[in-house]
Amino acid sequence: MLGIVGGVVALVVVGGIVAEVMMSGAGGTKYKTVVPKTLVDGKYTLTKDLSDTVGAQVPRNGSYARDMTTVGGQYQSGAKSLVLLSMYGSVSDPTEAVKQTIHGMESSGGELVVPKHEERPHGTKEPVYCGVLVKRQMGQKFTAPFCTWADSSTTGNVMETDADRIDVDPFSVDLEALAEKTDRIRSEIKVPIGQ
Repeated sequence: MLGIVGGVVALVVVGGIVAEVMMSGAGGTKYKTVVPKTLVDGKYTLTKDLSDTVGAQVPRNGSYARDMTTVGGQYQSGAKSLVLLSMYGSVSDPTEAVKQTIHGMESSGGELVVPKHEERPHGTKEPVYCGVLVKRQMGQKFTAPFCTWADSSTTGNVMETDADRIDVDPFSVDLEALAEKTDRIRSEIKVPIGQ
């Protein structure tokens, strides 16, 4: 079940990131993102590096994008499956990138049940945007909370599901906690170019 859940989540997140690259644009590349073996102080362990797979699906250049590189991974912590996808390159309109990411996830078969809203995790000036998607596949409902961010050189998407609570009430999800986790992940994967 964990593998199925992770696969479903990955497809939704890939849909978001493909839409995003077509709307990103010309800024200066300052940072890159990486796929570490663990996330959130070692609580999540990498089970599958998705970088080659998603890199083949997401264009490097689009109408408003240049030299985009996509990386990602599927992580596990007990019954929780977390999919991380990120791009780095040039992003001229981070706000539009976030909008297109969420639109792309919806277009991949997810229903945005809890609308996107801005979260500002304690101690950070960089917001993340979170919501809850519900996807139905093979008669099963999947509740998939997500957070996403974009700045002038990186974007990221974090989506987490719990195999023990796969169809949990979307309105009961603690998005503030997921935003804090996403902010921590952002700080762990975002490194200056050249490092």
